[in-house]
Amino acid sequence: MSEGSLEASTRHPIDWGNPDFYDFEKIDEELRRVFDICHGCRRCFNLCNSFPRLFDLIDDSETGELDSVASEDFKPVIDDCTLCDMCFLTKCPYVPPHEFDLDFPHLMLRYRAAEHNAGKNKFVSGQLAKTDRNGKLIAPVAPIANWATDRGNKMTRGVMSATLGIHKDAAIPKYHSQSLEKRTSKETLEINAEAPAFGRKAVIYATCFGNYNNPSIGEATRKVLARNGVTTEVVYPGCCGMPLMEQGDIAGVADNAIKVADELCSWIDKGYDVIALVSSCALMLKFEWPLILPDNENIKKLSSASFDVSEFVVDVAKKQGMADGMESLGDNVAMHLACHARAQNMGAKGAEMLRLIPKTRVSIIDRCSGHGGSWGIMEENFETAMKVGKTAARNALKSNAPYIASECPLAAEHIIQGIEDLDPAEAATRTALHPIELLAKAYGLD
Repeated sequence: MSEGSLEASTRHPIDWGNPDFYDFEKIDEELRRVFDICHGCRRCFNLCNSFPRLFDLIDDSETGELDSVASEDFKPVIDDCTLCDMCFLTKCPYVPPHEFDLDFPHLMLRYRAAEHNAGKNKFVSGQLAKTDRNGKLIAPVAPIANWATDRGNKMTRGVMSATLGIHKDAAIPKYHSQSLEKRTSKETLEINAEAPAFGRKAVIYATCFGNYNNPSIGEATRKVLARNGVTTEVVYPGCCGMPLMEQGDIAGVADNAIKVADELCSWIDKGYDVIALVSSCALMLKFEWPLILPDNENIKKLSSASFDVSEFVVDVAKKQGMADGMESLGDNVAMHLACHARAQNMGAKGAEMLRLIPKTRVSIIDRCSGHGGSWGIMEENFETAMKVGKTAARNALKSNAPYIASECPLAAEHIIQGIEDLDPAEAATRTALHPIELLAKAYGLD
């Protein structure tokens, strides 16, 4: 047996077409094998709440070992996994090719897939995962929806807490009456023919969050790239499926992947690179989809042609060089390293991109924000989400940076909320932005 973590980690395709994949007895056998290894190692104790839950469960058992823990007590451990992949990528010494062959997040995914197959999903979480339906339905009444979900609206948030189980203090993403697709279809940008990267082309995959909840990320991306000579188009064939994957609906993810890949590959064939606006979605295109549909040629093509938005800008900077015109923001920036950006194995591209701005000091926040997608807004999880993210919020506060940036917009907002708990007056002076929005600001394009 070789020492763990001496070789690059690899991941097996997800065997979701095999009936054994959904067999609860076989899953329990694998859970016990993996949990026993985790119990003996404990290197991951300071990541998400799954591991403290697991270790407390074992330590408080009759024998202090896994053999005296009942299988039905495993569910809270599984439910607390946010599929961030940090245990697999940064902590675990027993991931493949090690012979222990341990992949904790994908085992949690397997359990959820079995639950989904058995019809055991939670109703509210399942409805929140239908991002395209929600975005289309809410857009015509976006101002009313935003009023109702505002944290300051005690009446409606109390009702949401009582009926939907969404914590009254959890920040909820806003919606817009016009999607990014609609906005950009009406706007033609002048492409800077003098820029070093003139001639490059990229299709921007809007993502459900960029399309319905935060179109400014896509607008900033288009403006920055136009200044740098890059021609862009915005498309949105549908959600990447990350919210569905969190619910264990792997078949739903596969359906979305085939649809979206078909559309995006038509642009690749015309010489366009593909940019995903949100790190979770870039991770799906580059890594998760190929594990779910390993034999699909379009998925393979898309995986090799896809960029996270920060990754693409850094690629332009290194290969062609950036256009002139950026000015200092006058302050430092606290850059949170989002888990799904790190999981892309591309390096800290958001921080690299921000360092292109003259006279800008980038303070790195290398701790979990605690949000975890829809997990962090629920009644049973919100206090834990705030606790997990407290160190990230404290580090952001110590940086004295007026801008809190993250390639995961939800994480940046969650850090601001954590700062509110520590120092409300200071929180009022902080702004959460995607790093591409700060680059647009440096160019005077915001």
